[in-house]
Amino acid sequence: MTVRKGKKLTISIQEHMAIDVCPGPIRPIRQISAYFPRLSPTADPISPNPASPLALSPGVGTSGGTRGSLLSPLQAGARGGGGTLSAASSIETSVDICSSDSDDSTALGTLEFELRYERATSSLHCTIIRAKGLKPMDFNGLSDPYVKLHLLPGACKANKLKTKTVRNSLNPVWNETLTYFGITEEDMHRKTLRLSVCDEDKLTHNEFIGESRVALRRVKPDQTKRFYTCLEHPPPLPSPTAMGAALRGISCYLREWENEQMTSLEERGRILISLQFLTPPAEGEGEGRRGGLCVGVLRCAHLAAMDVNGFSDPYVKIYLKPDVKKKSKHKTAVIKKTLNPEFNEEFFYEIPLSDLVHKTLEVTVWDYDLGRSNDFIGGVCLSCHVQGDALRHWMDCLRNKGQRVERWHILANELPQTTCHD
Repeated sequence: MTVRKGKKLTISIQEHMAIDVCPGPIRPIRQISAYFPRLSPTADPISPNPASPLALSPGVGTSGGTRGSLLSPLQAGARGGGGTLSAASSIETSVDICSSDSDDSTALGTLEFELRYERATSSLHCTIIRAKGLKPMDFNGLSDPYVKLHLLPGACKANKLKTKTVRNSLNPVWNETLTYFGITEEDMHRKTLRLSVCDEDKLTHNEFIGESRVALRRVKPDQTKRFYTCLEHPPPLPSPTAMGAALRGISCYLREWENEQMTSLEERGRILISLQFLTPPAEGEGEGRRGGLCVGVLRCAHLAAMDVNGFSDPYVKIYLKPDVKKKSKHKTAVIKKTLNPEFNEEFFYEIPLSDLVHKTLEVTVWDYDLGRSNDFIGGVCLSCHVQGDALRHWMDCLRNKGQRVERWHILANELPQTTCHD
C-alpha cells in the first residue's frame, strides 16, 4: 500500500478482520486471538519468502494477490498466493486454540448416583450421592447446587423430581433418594433419565451447570447399579443454516419423526388400583363381614397438567356399571396442585361373584375447577369384556378370591360411552 505525502493513513476494516468465508459448515471460534497470530518474542525472525509471502491482509500484497480470497488461520499453506500463513504462524495458532482458556477444556464436574428398579412395586429409585469439582457459578467462587430429574420422553412437570440445595459448595453431598412410581418394564426399555445439576439463585433465574443422561435399559430389575459420570453440556440442535440442502432435508425428516414419536408416547397419566373380592362369611363366622368387591384407589403418577400453573387438582371417580339405581358412584378427595397425587382410599361394593362377571368397573380421573366444569384427565375400564392389562387385572381378582391384587394402568384419553357427571 502506498500513501501520498500529506494524506492520513487509513486502513479498511477488511485489513483488520481476517475471516474464512469458504463454503461448508461454520466452525466454532475457540479464541479471537486465533485470527491474529503473533510470534513469540524469543523466536527467530522469519525472512520473507518471495514465493509465499506472509500477507496479513487479503487486500495488501503484490499484484498477483487477489482481494477476493480472505485469510483463514486454519488453512496455512493451503494456497500458494496471498492470504496464507507461514509454518511458524500455523504452529503458534494451534497453540492458541488448544490453550487452557478454551471452554472445551473447562470441567463441569462429576456426579455419582445409584439407580434401582423394583419390579414388584413398579418403582424406580434414584439415589443422588454426591458431586465433585462443579463449575463455580457465583461471585464467591462457589455454587448452590441441586439436582433435577426428568424422564424422557415425557411431560416436564409430571416427571420432575428435585433434591435439596446444598449452599456454598463445589463438592456437595446429598445422599437423597427420589422415587418414580408407575414405571413399567416397557418404560425401562424405552425411556431415558436426565439428571441436571443447577445452581440456585434467589434473586435471578437458576443457572444450569451440566447434565448426564442414562438409558434405563442399562438397569436390571431388582439390582442396584451405581454410576459415576462426567457432567456435559446439553446436546446442541443441528442448525439448518450450517448444512447443505441434502443435510437440511434429512434434519427436517428426523425432526418430524421425533415429533411423531413424542406424540405417540404422550400419556394422560397412570393410576394404581387394587382389587379384592371378599367372599361372604359362612354360617357362624363373622356376622358383621360382608361379601363383595373392595376397590382401592392408591395413587396416580405423571398426570397431564390441566391448569395454567402447570399442575392439576386431581380426584378420582369410580362407577360399577350398569348402574340402574345410580348408587355405584364413589369419589375421592381432591389433592391440590400436583401431578402425582396419593389418595389411599378404598370403596366397597356389596355384590355376589355371579353378578360381578357381568359388571364393568369404570375409573376416571378429573381436574377440579372452582366455578366451572371439571376437566377430564383420563380413565380406564376393567371388566371381562376389555383387553390387555385391564382384563388380566380383573380376571386375577376373580380367580384369587380374598387376595389383594394391585396393578398400574395407563389412562386413556376417552372412554366408550362415558356418562359420568357430577
